[in-house]
Amino acid sequence: MLLDGKVAMIFGAGGAVGGAVARRFAAEGAVVHLSGRTVAGVEAVAEDINAAGGVAYAARVDASVEAEVADHVADVAQRSGGIDVVLNAVGVDAVQGVALLDLPVADVLAPVSAWTSSQLITSVAAARHMVRRGRGTVITLSASTARLAVAGTGGFGVACAAVEALSRTLAAELGAQGVRVVCLRSHRIDDTLDAHDLPMPLDDFRGFLKDMTVLKRLPTLAEVAGAAAFVASDDAAAMSATVLNLTAGANVD
Repeated sequence: MLLDGKVAMIFGAGGAVGGAVARRFAAEGAVVHLSGRTVAGVEAVAEDINAAGGVAYAARVDASVEAEVADHVADVAQRSGGIDVVLNAVGVDAVQGVALLDLPVADVLAPVSAWTSSQLITSVAAARHMVRRGRGTVITLSASTARLAVAGTGGFGVACAAVEALSRTLAAELGAQGVRVVCLRSHRIDDTLDAHDLPMPLDDFRGFLKDMTVLKRLPTLAEVAGAAAFVASDDAAAMSATVLNLTAGANVD
């Protein structure tokens, strides 16, 4: 198994991406410590993992609150003997569908501040423990809008680009101490599409998104989770300071 014996922390584990990655990490042998602001969803994922023979623990943690994150990370490190992997899969709210000329500055900057600070808080808290052992992997999340010229995305694309820049800086500072940092950039994930608050009917919107890709399809939760497991594994030991492109070709690097 790719992650046998590793200790992984996943913030936002009650969401679609966090839950999928948690299940894949556990299936690959990792002990997973799951957290989120709403503990019921996190506990449901942990119960699924434990019922399937994995090892998962659930906790309520707000990944935007530095003190809560620091206390949770310290507790996990003490109980588990260290932290090998951390992933922040917390979502971000952004006003979209409105032109920048018509948006208050605060609405544009809100997702930039919220998402970047949350990724920084969780990454740094875990990395402080990782450097003591001289190893570890920090995984951050971005999206295709970091590299796309798409109207109406508000501050979301700016937030994605900020997280990617943050990841490179962290990688540069932590690499010599044995800690890798890799960002996962996905396009809109097929499994997560629903008819809520879309700019057009669901089937039309799915087709619009698919047409943006060279593969003419959308990435899936299983593919994102599989990529995360690879990045967290020793097979990716030479990978850091980079963004893994999971956009099905919406972004061409």
